[in-house]
Amino acid sequence: MHAYGLLAIAIVAEVLATTALKASMSFTRLGPSIIVVVGYGLAFWLLTLVMRTVPVGLAYAIWSGAGIVLVTLLAAFFYRQLPDTPALIGISLIIAGVLVIQLYSNTGGH
Repeated sequence: MHAYGLLAIAIVAEVLATTALKASMSFTRLGPSIIVVVGYGLAFWLLTLVMRTVPVGLAYAIWSGAGIVLVTLLAAFFYRQLPDTPALIGISLIIAGVLVIQLYSNTGGH
């Protein structure tokens, strides 16, 4: 599989694990706790595979940027934790930064 496909799967696994952290109730609920452990394990294993070909800075920028956006969306949906205007502005700046790296930086692997 292509490195960016693996990165996408890693991001989804990390986002699901992070979202399940709250539901695990400090690891006192078995189902969500299993999602956390398996999700993070899968995410980090896949990230190591991605970093064989994708520069670490770029992989992490995409990982963290996408993760922030997706976790924020899931937290709004599942936990009713709605971001305020400054949070939305900050998230937008993170997305812009990832795009600048990907589109214009030599770090992007062009």
